[in-house]
Amino acid sequence: MKLLAAAFLAAASVTAAHAATRPPARLQVVAREYSYTLSRLTLKAGPALIELDNFGEDRHDLRVQRAGARHVAGLGEIAPGSRATLALDLPPGRYSFWCSVADHRARGMRATLTVSR
Repeated sequence: MKLLAAAFLAAASVTAAHAATRPPARLQVVAREYSYTLSRLTLKAGPALIELDNFGEDRHDLRVQRAGARHVAGLGEIAPGSRATLALDLPPGRYSFWCSVADHRARGMRATLTVSR
């Protein structure tokens, strides 16, 4: 019985260690004139890599803000055919994504991501 309990505790420790070292979630944001397409609409809270891929003909950037927060994260302008990656730790919430170049946001370059627990 003690051996079984020890084996269970060892397995639980390995599982907890694996969860703590899980790789970051990945999200692709495709930019075109004048839209963003997200590879998924929801992510689990925690570390994330957000890749901006510019498939358009103009330069684009990416701004990210959680609803109710002041801080705005983002990537600078990237050229057509380029990509850039932003590493963030995302707490649960709704996130707005937009392009801040010229009037791109007003023309529809925005999207929403939901991050759950």
